[in-house]
Amino acid sequence: MHHEHNLAGARRIAIVGMLVTASLAVMKIVAGWKGHSAAVFADGLESAADVFSTGLVFTGLVLASRPADSNHPYGHGRVEILTGLVLGLTLFGAGTLIAWTSLMKFGDVEHAPEPWTVYPLLISIGAKFVLMVVKYRHSKGSGSFSMKADAAHDGIDMVSGLVALGALSFALWKPAAFGQADHYGAFAVGLIVMLTAVRVVREASMHLMDTMPDDLAMLDVRRVAIGVEGVRGVEKCYARKTGLQYHVDLHLEVDPEITVRESHEIANEVRYAIRRKLVWVADVLVHVEPWPGG
Repeated sequence: MHHEHNLAGARRIAIVGMLVTASLAVMKIVAGWKGHSAAVFADGLESAADVFSTGLVFTGLVLASRPADSNHPYGHGRVEILTGLVLGLTLFGAGTLIAWTSLMKFGDVEHAPEPWTVYPLLISIGAKFVLMVVKYRHSKGSGSFSMKADAAHDGIDMVSGLVALGALSFALWKPAAFGQADHYGAFAVGLIVMLTAVRVVREASMHLMDTMPDDLAMLDVRRVAIGVEGVRGVEKCYARKTGLQYHVDLHLEVDPEITVRESHEIANEVRYAIRRKLVWVADVLVHVEPWPGG
């Protein structure tokens, strides 16, 4: 129930994020075009790519929420990680396009930027800061990888807005000396988006390769298991991510003289205790082994 509530909340945030970002994208693209600012126009293109990426996140969350079936006993959560991978590749393409477009316009200072083009950037920076905080907090609570990637993208969108603002300010301050600053700012926005994409793709690839969670998380699993009555030790302990949560494989050591029924009951109690106390764990597969101690 808690898991389904998180998914519903994530979907609502994704939809609101798309609507806000779409409005910002249109505003900045029109302002950059009408106000002759390459940096503002580039930041608008970056926001347009953000709309597409948030749509991907929403699609991934919808597919990930489908229940497990006979062909997918671990559920459909890994679709969400694939969404993060596609998102990263999309961002890299958008960043390349922005950087290339700004390169093609170097030397074009026929029209100086209009001073009012600063305001759309300021509005965008503020809105993106709010979206970033909301998405990041929700990703921490739900364990959603693509929501975390989307929060990071909003943060980078805010940084790219600040870079565009700085470049535009130089161009407005001394047009004769810094006439090219606006185009350099647009190029920097493209590079920032490309670097973000590389980081997102790397993190998604790590999850697809079943990279373990951090050491503290695995210690929590061992601590909960050891706390169950009848458990003498924990040998191997693995975990792999299947979307929003992890599946844990645990090798449990019990007294070799007890019955199979007793060891089974201990294993079940460990499984339920871990799922109850660690919300990031979807399920636990327990292997029971004889304790080697005397």
